[in-house]
Amino acid sequence: MRVLITGISGFVGQHLADYLLETGNPADIEIHGTVFNSEVERENVSCHKVDLRQPEAVKALLGAVQPDRIYHLAAQAFVPRSFSDPWETLENNIRSQLNIIMAMTDLPTPPRMLVVSSAEIYGVVSPDQIPMREDLHPQPTSPYSVSKVSQDMLALQYHLSHDLPITRARPFNHFGPGQNERFVAPAFALQVARIEAGLQPPIIEVGDLSAQRDFTDVRDIVAAYESIVTQGEPGAVYNVASGEAHSIQELLDTLLSFVDMEIEVRVDRERLRPVDIPILLGDATLLQQQTGWSPSYSFEQSLLDVLNDCRARVKAVAASE
Repeated sequence: MRVLITGISGFVGQHLADYLLETGNPADIEIHGTVFNSEVERENVSCHKVDLRQPEAVKALLGAVQPDRIYHLAAQAFVPRSFSDPWETLENNIRSQLNIIMAMTDLPTPPRMLVVSSAEIYGVVSPDQIPMREDLHPQPTSPYSVSKVSQDMLALQYHLSHDLPITRARPFNHFGPGQNERFVAPAFALQVARIEAGLQPPIIEVGDLSAQRDFTDVRDIVAAYESIVTQGEPGAVYNVASGEAHSIQELLDTLLSFVDMEIEVRVDRERLRPVDIPILLGDATLLQQQTGWSPSYSFEQSLLDVLNDCRARVKAVAASE
């Protein structure tokens, strides 16, 4: 079986490749991945440097790989960045996916494809609509979420118009070892690790701590993605969520509970988003019923793993200086 993971060098892509290799027989799976501006060498993985915005390059890639499954993860996923350069996010996320879908139509047998949308498309909802279900009408609050609505609907449209075996995932917030420090959990955890190492004063700068988010460990997220591709219904859309909401304040407090020292917390206004969603809490009943998936990592264990990963990063940087 040949698998193509777009954005394989990213946070989720690396965990997905690990998961597929660990749970499958390496002799029976051939993993290919796309990278954009990085050089990646991994055992048992063939990496292809491709600009997914270029249709001919994408067509050549799919023609050469002939994948049986595609996990489309490549995207500009940082919400604040989508406000500073909206077109970059829209072009990158929409054009890349459309090129892949168009190239699929030229293959003798279209592969099963997973398109990753986002729970951000639900926006601000009324209390009676929480937890959020897949039948909610999208109310995007950022250029990023607009791009994800477009990806979601393009996937559905090409399933309906061309009978392509495309499934969709709407993941809620996810975190875990290896995540970029632009995101909240590693942003806090790296500050804690630097404080512990004596590399910054015992002060953590934060944004809005009142927002509540449904956090799922990335290792559970990739297991859900594999379940959707192998057991999901083509054309269907699935929330991927823990079903529990935690405030950013709770996330910070949990991280600080792992530290045996006093740390001051200060609000940095530059970390506040232009528009925010008070709560994102998902209902993953459909996914659980159809595939049997459920999260296995607790909120606390995931945060401890994030902190330990950040401690290792800080130690590695210090050792190289």
